[in-house]
Amino acid sequence: MKRMFTAIVLTIAVCAIFAACNMAQNKATGAVTQSPTQSVTATKETTKPTLAEGSSATQPSATAPAGTQASPETERQPDQSTEQAQEDNMMLQMSIGGTPVEVAWEDNEAVEALRELCKDQALTIEMSMYGGFEQVGYIGSALPQSDVQTTTSAGDIMLYSGDQMVVFYGSNTWAYTPLGHITDKTQAELTQLLSNGNVTVTLAF
Repeated sequence: MKRMFTAIVLTIAVCAIFAACNMAQNKATGAVTQSPTQSVTATKETTKPTLAEGSSATQPSATAPAGTQASPETERQPDQSTEQAQEDNMMLQMSIGGTPVEVAWEDNEAVEALRELCKDQALTIEMSMYGGFEQVGYIGSALPQSDVQTTTSAGDIMLYSGDQMVVFYGSNTWAYTPLGHITDKTQAELTQLLSNGNVTVTLAF
């Protein structure tokens, strides 16, 4: 009877040990064989790069695609001072008896034709006193006319009858084509320059 009891106790003990071993094995297996989703998540979390403090992610390059060309620079505008210098160099100069005078020339066909006459060489006009208020001389070519009835003043330069230049130091009323006006001489200076005998007018660039 005692032996039977001892055998039962040993059997129970072996069963208990075996059960404990199975439980321990099941726990170990469950810890290793976690679901695929959890495994991937864990991998992503452990491999996610971190940016250093103060740094930023790399931005896409702004380089133009291969084969394209950069837009040309804005065309430079002409220098106004250069244009003015060129205009000054092309200004038709006038002298009376060797004395240079400044002239504000008209913008019309007669003046353009006068410029053409002086383009290759200086134009010399022999003037004669007339009426006590002007000097007049033949240009040598007919210029386009756009006559208007005008009362002149000292310093006016007019085209008369299409082929004669008139320079005034007094006043007269007639139909003339205006050519320009002397701007740097007073009436007294013009009278002194033009009323003391015939003069020669020279036009040149």
